[in-house]
Amino acid sequence: MDSSNSTEIAHDYPPFFKIYKDGRIERIAGIEIIPPSLDSKTGVESKDVVISPETGVSARLYIPKTTKESQKKLPLLVYFHGGAFCIETAFSPQYHNYLNSFVAEANVVAVSVEYRRAPEHPVPIAYDDSWTALKWVASHTDGKGPDEWLKNHADFESVFFAGDSAGANIAHHMGLRVGLEGLAGVKLDGIILVHAYFWGKEPIGGEDTDAEKRGKIDALWRFTCPATSGVDDPYINPGTDPKLGSLGCKRVLICIAEKDMLKDRGWYYSELLGKSGYRGVVEVMEAKGEDHVFHLMNSTCENSVALLKRIVSFINQGQA
Repeated sequence: MDSSNSTEIAHDYPPFFKIYKDGRIERIAGIEIIPPSLDSKTGVESKDVVISPETGVSARLYIPKTTKESQKKLPLLVYFHGGAFCIETAFSPQYHNYLNSFVAEANVVAVSVEYRRAPEHPVPIAYDDSWTALKWVASHTDGKGPDEWLKNHADFESVFFAGDSAGANIAHHMGLRVGLEGLAGVKLDGIILVHAYFWGKEPIGGEDTDAEKRGKIDALWRFTCPATSGVDDPYINPGTDPKLGSLGCKRVLICIAEKDMLKDRGWYYSELLGKSGYRGVVEVMEAKGEDHVFHLMNSTCENSVALLKRIVSFINQGQA
């Protein structure tokens, strides 16, 4: 065996990962993990559960401290982490800390899904894993299912899907699948898409038209989804999806950031929903002066606090 293959790079996708000629994958970002905990700041408790031993699909569950004081069922949030389908995890510090704050502020039960990542597990495996997780969640309706937290504290009549970046893309596709196939016992109230990872071949709005920059985005997508037809694939470009109007929820909140290169895709998504026959309500919130997933980088800044409060308000609409 040629030992030089272990150090020679075959593919380099900064800031995400490197692939060496011997097949080894080195993730550069999003590799740190922390255990579940009882968070001293918020009182939120978390634990990890294995959903599918065969595939390794799992989740981190969160409950607020109010569950110790009241038997009232709480809205259920299913969260999908970002990372371009290839980095990050439900167990990383930034997602763990964000979900602690989210659960405390919104007073919800949360399931943060750990799906398998590309390139070892190419898209659409992330969608399949996420659907497996949703079916596991739905198995707890009517007091059934293996997890006591979900059985005792989750209101399956008030369910929300949310995610950032690639996770927002997943939340969108799960919302579509609920609309097309249904999810027995679950009422999907809304989806929350933060800086959604959507793209397309032709630039829209004020998007960068530089061919080299767009080519890098195209190449990363093709690498994470080798079977794709390209960046006009409905997986990444909802504008090419004839089923877009089938979203299985009555409300959508789209969150964008002024300096994010994906900003125009968020506005475009809201316009597409309006033309698709979707009958629900669509809201858009733009954070001025901010870039992609700024709220994960600095959760205490003014715009991050405002974003969380807007999402909490969206969830609590109609709650008694």
